[in-house]
Amino acid sequence: MPTSTGGRMPLFDHLRELRKRIIRSACAILIAAALGWYFYNDIIVELASPVCDLRKAQELGNQYCGSLYINGVLGPLNLQVKVAFLTGIILAAPVWLFQLWAFIAPGLHKKEKRNSIFFVIAATPFFAAGAYLGYSVLPAAVKVLFGFTPDALNNLIKFDDYLDFVLRVILLFGIAFELPVFLISLNLIGFLRGSTILKPWRIWIFSIVLFTAAFTPTADPLTMSLLAIPLIFLYLGAGLFCLFNDKRRDRKNYDRA
Repeated sequence: MPTSTGGRMPLFDHLRELRKRIIRSACAILIAAALGWYFYNDIIVELASPVCDLRKAQELGNQYCGSLYINGVLGPLNLQVKVAFLTGIILAAPVWLFQLWAFIAPGLHKKEKRNSIFFVIAATPFFAAGAYLGYSVLPAAVKVLFGFTPDALNNLIKFDDYLDFVLRVILLFGIAFELPVFLISLNLIGFLRGSTILKPWRIWIFSIVLFTAAFTPTADPLTMSLLAIPLIFLYLGAGLFCLFNDKRRDRKNYDRA
């Protein structure tokens, strides 16, 4: 890859690099979305389980499944496209997360690139852990939200809105759990020190709570707490790890001097 003096990449090379990363991410998402399209029925059956037993309703030939419904001529097609696309984003997360990091990596030195292997190794399991937590809290979140329905009133839910909400929760939890991966990766390459991370801890905690309140698809305290509390602990754990790494690195540099 062409670079200018001092290891800096010209603007047009940055744009070409960005285009390459976006194209690769898009291809991975499209391939994963094809899997989501193929396994569409299995996916919606699983995701609808907190509301109704869709598999049983299909086997019995029922026209209704709890309070879920699809509206409009294009409703079924729009639903399948949306589920396939969001499924593609979730399944392809390891690829586009790596492409995001790889866009930063060309500006790193050889030693920093070796340290950045942590990001490649840790990004996928952390995203999977967050996505699994998001999936796990869905039944409780749906139950809490349905509990606000007034007596003697039916709560009819548009199926595509419901599945959009479910997949967004899973995706949000997965992305949020990448916070410690980014912090530690930036520390390993020497860009961010542990003291810089932990010193403004009040601002970090406030920002995490604000983030969960703003981007969680639900407004219920349960879902926001189930995301904010693990994020706070992950942030603190990442900060402590970075402090330990800084001490080790400073001691090593001192011995060399």
